[in-house]
Amino acid sequence: MAHQKYTQIYTILKQRIESGAYQVGQLLPSENTLIVEFSCSRNTVRRAISELVRDGYVQTHQGRGVCNIFQPIEQASYTMGTIESFRETARRTGQNSGTRVISFERCRADDAIAALTGFAVGTELFRLGRIHDLNQRPIIYNLSYLRVDCMPDLTAEIASGSLYRYLEEELGMVIVTSKRMITVERATEQDEKWIDMGEYNCMAVLTNQVYNSQGVMFEYTQSRHHPSIFRFQDNAVRRAGE
Repeated sequence: MAHQKYTQIYTILKQRIESGAYQVGQLLPSENTLIVEFSCSRNTVRRAISELVRDGYVQTHQGRGVCNIFQPIEQASYTMGTIESFRETARRTGQNSGTRVISFERCRADDAIAALTGFAVGTELFRLGRIHDLNQRPIIYNLSYLRVDCMPDLTAEIASGSLYRYLEEELGMVIVTSKRMITVERATEQDEKWIDMGEYNCMAVLTNQVYNSQGVMFEYTQSRHHPSIFRFQDNAVRRAGE
């Protein structure tokens, strides 16, 4: 119950900060005010505040209080600190989005696929190729490998919508964490087939290994972004003494 309470307070304060209810540099309400508002203990409030500090939203100042230091993510940017689907990113940035499935098949991880993705040899997988459009322009080529036993009824039609919405709302999966790597690579024939490269000869490549609440890696996706729209932004926090 206490865990749910501090998480609830954290979420509400985070939403207020992100919405601009507290301006950059403004002090949040005092501990006593928050204790009364949320009908909770001082330790619960402090735990919620410590989570905001950890995530780079606020700083605590001895004798002054808790100061909002959050700078909004640019509307054209993807976020590094959260797991966000392409459709969610497009909605947040106010752009029209579309997804086209260009390949969908079952396979088993051989040595090459295992080395690429991190799945064990022999794992049954869906191999999914998609093109993401922003404002009617193809800008991302996605190649995904997905564990069949985590989504056995997946179809190409489902994959052309929001895959994460399907996993979370239809299957009840809890998506927890992602390991990411960003590289810049020369454009391939596949890139040039599906993406209008213009004057560019390279792609910004974001590789994701995504895990659910059971600690199972259910997805490997390589997203190949047109360089003209590739921008990731994050709020970073230095851990003292680390």
